[in-house]
Amino acid sequence: MALPTLAVVGATGAVGGVLCELLTSRKNVWGEIRLVASARSAGTVVSVRGQPLTVVELTPEVFDGVDVAMFDVPDDVALEWAPIAAERGAIVVDNSGAFRMEPDVPLVVPEINPEQVHHRPRGIISSPNCTTLAMIVAIGALHREYELCELVVASYQAASGAGQHGIETLLDQVQKVAGDRAVGSRAGNLRQAIGDDLGPFPAPLVLNVVPWAGSLREAGWSSEELKVRNETRKILGLPHLKVSATCVRVPVVTGHSLAIHAVFRSEVDAERARDVLAHTRGVVVVDDPGAGEYPMPADAVGTDPTWVGRIRRALDDPQALDLFVTGDNLRKGAALNTVQIGELVAASLDR
Repeated sequence: MALPTLAVVGATGAVGGVLCELLTSRKNVWGEIRLVASARSAGTVVSVRGQPLTVVELTPEVFDGVDVAMFDVPDDVALEWAPIAAERGAIVVDNSGAFRMEPDVPLVVPEINPEQVHHRPRGIISSPNCTTLAMIVAIGALHREYELCELVVASYQAASGAGQHGIETLLDQVQKVAGDRAVGSRAGNLRQAIGDDLGPFPAPLVLNVVPWAGSLREAGWSSEELKVRNETRKILGLPHLKVSATCVRVPVVTGHSLAIHAVFRSEVDAERARDVLAHTRGVVVVDDPGAGEYPMPADAVGTDPTWVGRIRRALDDPQALDLFVTGDNLRKGAALNTVQIGELVAASLDR
């Protein structure tokens, strides 16, 4: 039986590079693999499973004969090209925000709602935002146990969430302030040290915390905050779930984290919740404060699971849990979830 053909669109980006690494390290379910990018990146050679593959330019013809197309491109590119790929016969797995909230496009996390990959009337499946993915596997497990009714979260989002430009901006800022012990000691001198080039961020990120991620939406909310609410509702099938999020950018290269206050319909027990999470696929529990063991992005970076700790019942509500989660936003937060969806689709194909 012939293995399905895969196209990776956006193969030379930050997430695309991780996606190619995952295709190399995971069980091979693919036959031909085509790497696709803009004309600027066409001709680049990338190794996948030990084979040098030449990146080709994005055109309609590259999707001829393709069974699954994984997209990691900006929203506007996905809006234009995902339908073209689907028209050419490919099943699209899209990592952008272009289709996530469309009612006829499933939003899939394989650990939670894998059955949704079969309901794709437009030939497109969406993968959630990296901030949502940092928490949703753990929250989904707790929802199955206790029935979730409310979430209040604060995110701590890494520079890489803004792409390669975000990473380079943070590292450049680190170089500019390194060795200057006066930086940050007086109002305004951090911005003076950084200069005018803030990259994709609205303020200096190094030695700072910026309470903003995304673009401005109604009533002062950011797009990232609304994604956490709307995507969580759709994935869990809870359209009226109460969710309040505050998204914060922190000077971490890779690894999104969230502090979570989750309210359930039944009384919770921290030890039972810890056991549930410890037996959840895709979750690692790191929770021994007495020994200084907490889930931190510095440890989670480069790994696939969601790391969970600081699990405790709320002080004033027996039906609420407080916990802290972190994960590599370029892996499970983007590339890994896309690959997992693609593997589910590949397994379902009648070839």
